[in-house]
Parts: sequence; structure tokens; C-alpha cells
Amino acid sequence: MDIDGVVEDTSRKVQVRFVTKLKPPFKAPTTSIALPSNLTRMGLSAVVNNLLESGNDDRKHEPFDFLIDGEFVRMSLEDFLLAKGISAEKTLEIEYIRAVAPRKEEDPSLHDDWVSAVDGSSQFILTGCYDGLGRIWEAAGVCTHVLEGHSDAITSVGIVKAVDKEDTHLVVATGSKDKTVKLWKLYEEPHAENLKIGAFRTLRGHTASVQSVAAQPTADMVCSGSWDCRINLWQTESNEGGDIVSTKKRKKGSMEEETQSEGEAVSTLVGHTQCVSSVLWPEHGTIYSASWDHSIRRWDVETGKDTLNLFCGKVMNCIDVGGESSALIAGGGSDPILRIWDPRKPGTLAPSFQFSSHTSWITACKWHSRSWFHLLSASYDGKIMIWDLRTAWPLAIIDSHEDKVLCADWWNGDNVVSGGADSNLRISSEICIP
Repeated sequence: MDIDGVVEDTSRKVQVRFVTKLKPPFKAPTTSIALPSNLTRMGLSAVVNNLLESGNDDRKHEPFDFLIDGEFVRMSLEDFLLAKGISAEKTLEIEYIRAVAPRKEEDPSLHDDWVSAVDGSSQFILTGCYDGLGRIWEAAGVCTHVLEGHSDAITSVGIVKAVDKEDTHLVVATGSKDKTVKLWKLYEEPHAENLKIGAFRTLRGHTASVQSVAAQPTADMVCSGSWDCRINLWQTESNEGGDIVSTKKRKKGSMEEETQSEGEAVSTLVGHTQCVSSVLWPEHGTIYSASWDHSIRRWDVETGKDTLNLFCGKVMNCIDVGGESSALIAGGGSDPILRIWDPRKPGTLAPSFQFSSHTSWITACKWHSRSWFHLLSASYDGKIMIWDLRTAWPLAIIDSHEDKVLCADWWNGDNVVSGGADSNLRISSEICIP
């Protein structure tokens, strides 16, 4: 039999039993079969599909990944057994899972300039663009709201408060090269299309471009990192004690700007000596930051002091916290290597994992919300890669952009959203995360 171009009788055989945690129709018979040892992932996938298609001619071919003893197979069976010191004489148990790769690329959503920021953490997609506008997308090509008010490029966006049973509006934050952070309230409106919205709150205090924004989990505050080397913390709602309230109301075309409040920073975290390129607020009292000063820091919000200072040796562009117990720190910067640190390990500041398949600077990294193993990275090389900590090779490479990828995020669990210098928002959908 010829499987995926490999002729069986020219190769040594190994006894194999396929197992899976997948539900029907992805459950193959668990009987032991003899396979050529020079089969790779593609050949194994062909075998499993043949087993699944037995008696079901209408079934479509499905790509699979394979694990032996919890480790992904990224070489021939023979090479894997030799590398791991596993005997080829015993029956080999191979677990198969659906391959983590997009099954569909949605049509691009064109912007007027570079798409510099994206957030997929709600039911909508939020983008920021170098044309100074934020946009809310319901789906590919369906822009419901346009956020108008910044006087320079938007560099960062973030969901402050998602729509839930108690609140019918979405609150988002945007940071800009105009040195401000703006907050916006958006209400669901049936059949809305390019509806222009004005900010309800403008936060001033940075002396240089705002590079990153993040919201406290309770949505009471946001923080922002800037080229002025500072991290400012702001109240999301106006507060009689320190806010200057502007009651001005004016029309701009079809947009009527609501009464705005202006806020000053309630506190500032000082310590970085270069641009604060990325901020993250995963827990009530803890902020993480990355900087061009080659460091990643963890801050105690109450004391204003850093409790962790990782020297990374490179300019850092992005960070995210996730993985096992939400304790791992992923970061990317001015080289092609995605690094992951585990600060729980005493006595070492060296990365626990390093992934080096990109060929240029890394601009974004994001853990998957329901997996300890999976995360994505984006790069100036024009690619987005999906990683699993159990293998050094990317599970999938998304190559849908025609220029640098500037931002990326997960959306609705099984989709990747990304923006780039090609002025497009791209949605890669139907990705199977176990």
C-alpha cells in the first residue's frame, strides 16, 4: 500500500495503536496495526483518515496532529523513537488530535492606513488605525461603529467592559500618538453601519505617544504605557475630586459629540528608562509592563513598586501572561525569538521556552484563554504563528498579510484576528484548540 507517497515494504514496520479524546465521528478503531517507520505526520494523518472513512465515503479529509508520551511528533516515527530512546519492538500508542490550523480565511476588512492594534476579547473586534480612527467590527467587512476623536495615529486599543446581562453597552479604550487615552461607550444598535461615536472621556497626562493601554479586570481603572517611560493609572468614570468637566457639545458631520470629561492620572509607576511598549492588567493589584529598556516588570498597584524585574537583553515590544495557572510570561521584541518565562522557578531569570521560527521582530503575542499550552505570535516577517509548548515547531503558520503584521489576538475562541501594514484586518477562522 502507498500512503502519502511512502511505500510500505521499503521500510521497517512498527506496531501502532491510535487513541484519541475526540468524540465521534473522529474516533478511529483502537486495534493495533503495522505501519512503516518512515511515516511522518502527513502519512499518519492519511492513515487515520482512511480508518475514519471506512464505511463513510462522504467524510471530508481532516488534518491531525500526533503525540507520543505527551510530545508532538515532528519527524518520522523512526527518528522520533531513536531520539527519545523508545523501543520499536513494543506496540506504540499514538494520540491524535485535530490539527491546530485555520480551515478558513475570511475576506479582508480594508482600513485607510496601517492597522496597528486589535482586541478580540469581546463578541466584537476592536481595531485601531494610523488614520486616527478606532473601529468596531461585527464580522469580516461589517464595521458597525467608527470611533472619531484622536488627532494622530491610534497605537493601542483595549476592551474595558464587555456587554453582559447587567450592562447593555461596551466600554473601550484607545491610546494614541496624540499623547491621550480616550474612553468610548458603544450601545448595540440593530443594523448599525459605520456609526460615528465620540469619546465620553479623555485622559491627559502623558508627555509623549501612548503606546499601550490595558484595563483593570473590574473595569474601574485603565493603565497606559508611553514613550515618556511612565505607566499612568486612570479612573474610567469621572470623579468630582479631580476631573475637569467639559460641557461642550458640538456636531462634526453626522456625529454629535457627547459631553466629555477629562481626567488626570491618579498614580504613576516609574522605573522604566525607555518606551513602555506594552502593559497588561490581569489581576486587580498587579500590572505587567514591557519596555525598550530590555526589561519586563511586574508592579504592585498599591505600593507602586516593581516586584519582578526580568532583564531580557532585547528591546521588548509585547507581553502576555497565561499558560499553566496563568503564571507564564510570554514576550517578543527586536529579534525573531518568542520567549517564555516562568517566574515561579527560583534562582533563574532565563526563559523556560524559546521559539525561533520567525525571521524578523515580534510585534504581538497572546495566550489562548482556555489552554495552558497554546499561544500565538505575530511578526514583521508578515506571519502569525500558533505555538504549543509541547513542541519547538509552530503548529500553524498564517500567511494572509502582504506586509508586516503589527497586531494579533484570539477572537471567539477558535479564530485569530490580525492587522498589518497592508491596511487589512484579517480573520483566520475555524482553528481547533483542544
